[in-house]
Amino acid sequence: MLLPLIFLLLLIGGAALSAQSSINGRLGSNVGVLESAWLTFASGALITFLLMFFFEPPHEQTLFTVPKWQLIGALFGVIYMLVVVFAVPRVGTAAATVATISGQLLMSILIDNFGWFGNTSMPTDPSRITAMALLAGALVLIYLSNTRRRERATAEVTATQ
Repeated sequence: MLLPLIFLLLLIGGAALSAQSSINGRLGSNVGVLESAWLTFASGALITFLLMFFFEPPHEQTLFTVPKWQLIGALFGVIYMLVVVFAVPRVGTAAATVATISGQLLMSILIDNFGWFGNTSMPTDPSRITAMALLAGALVLIYLSNTRRRERATAEVTATQ
């Protein structure tokens, strides 16, 4: 029973990321990429701090005692946010999302295969390679769709001038 709930929560989280990407992309176009990213991290930090303060149970280690390489994960969130806020207004939410998921899947396959970051090794198999190829195909199709749409829009603007 718990596993379906976890996957439902992951789907909701994924939908929230796409909505966030689109909204932050628009905000970034209006106020700037860095200001939009700052708002995301500042509000996220405040909400997370409150949740942590009231709901997080004590753990054996703290942020000050864990291996320092584990703190690098926070920097990847900054990279992701800056890239998405910059990219979405230029390529669209769907293309940015599929490209992001493609990068996530590729890195996840590598992490699983080699057991990086202390994870259990899960060797790459044909199913995972097929999934990556299908996702790459989806990215190509969305890219081509965007390219055709831009070409039509440019032709319409040229025709009306």
